[in-house]
Amino acid sequence: MPQATPALTIPRPAAPGSAAGAAARGDAAAGGRGSRSEFAPLLRTIKEQGLLERRTGWYATGIVLNLLALTAVGAGLVLFGHSWWSLSLALPLAVLSARAAFFGHDAGHSQISADRGRNRLIQLLHANLLLGMSQEWWNDKHNRHHANPNHEDKDPDVAPDVLVFSRHQAVGRTGLRGWVARHQAWLFFPLTTLEGLALKVYGFQALFSKDGPRQAPRERLIEGGLLFAHVAGYAALLLSTMPVGRAVVFALVHQMLLGLHLGMAFAPNHKGMEVPDPDGEPWGHLRRQVLTSRNIRGATLTDWLLGGLNYQVEHHLFPSMPRPHLRLAQSAVRAHCRTLGVPYTETGLVDSYRQALGHLHDVGRPLRTA
Repeated sequence: MPQATPALTIPRPAAPGSAAGAAARGDAAAGGRGSRSEFAPLLRTIKEQGLLERRTGWYATGIVLNLLALTAVGAGLVLFGHSWWSLSLALPLAVLSARAAFFGHDAGHSQISADRGRNRLIQLLHANLLLGMSQEWWNDKHNRHHANPNHEDKDPDVAPDVLVFSRHQAVGRTGLRGWVARHQAWLFFPLTTLEGLALKVYGFQALFSKDGPRQAPRERLIEGGLLFAHVAGYAALLLSTMPVGRAVVFALVHQMLLGLHLGMAFAPNHKGMEVPDPDGEPWGHLRRQVLTSRNIRGATLTDWLLGGLNYQVEHHLFPSMPRPHLRLAQSAVRAHCRTLGVPYTETGLVDSYRQALGHLHDVGRPLRTA
């Protein structure tokens, strides 16, 4: 949600979704700047507070309510599809589709259940069936991001693509790509309107690509079947409730609003934050996650609209922590960072966009001056 680039191997890599996996990464960094000794006391405190315990009931309630709301929107299309007023339902459908994406994200991090198969089932339902996005492709990409956030050689979210995220990535860009890089700060949010469609395209590409996630034939068949079921079901719903022209307009508006919503949720998290120096002293788990992440201040509405990703620092430190516990962990994380002298970044929503877009604008400066 989020720059999308393809790539689980068998045996599968350790997902960042478990506290044990996070601690293991901290252990692996022992000896580097900000080693295991910095993260271990915080992990112990968080465990003692019970903040890594699952909140299955909370998630079950949220998922059921979201599915009921999606059903209500579908019923609204049946009732009002004959009128252009039906286009107004694209907005609530986009918001509810983003909720599905957030639930799929949390399931991928094992936040919802301790059972791996159950998490996979939940993610397949929300990512593949409801959104038309490959969960295997997303997990592979997102795991690599969590392991090395903002690392230009290892984080697919900052790999140069349509946008560039450092000045050296912009060097040599000409033609249309150069024009986009020069003006990418202004183009960022318009481009995010394409994200809903891009997630589908990348998922299908990974499904049929030799370079995509390696899966057992049965898993690939399930993935592909659900992706095609999404496309068929989505088309059938729109074409059976409204004329073809209106159905196309509705789909475009829905997908553009979904992409914009997801882009607004993901944009503030890491852009403009510190970038690890590949030639410098390695960071341990705590510094690697805290220094590259930005939190967004807000209340319940902010938590709901951003899917808990406004607690990006806590989420990166403890990927398997259930979403409702992230706010509760914030005070302990902030205090621990203060004790260590590690900067803990938190800002308002509007200011977070200003910082992220300011970074993108600065990256394109050499091309503008040239």
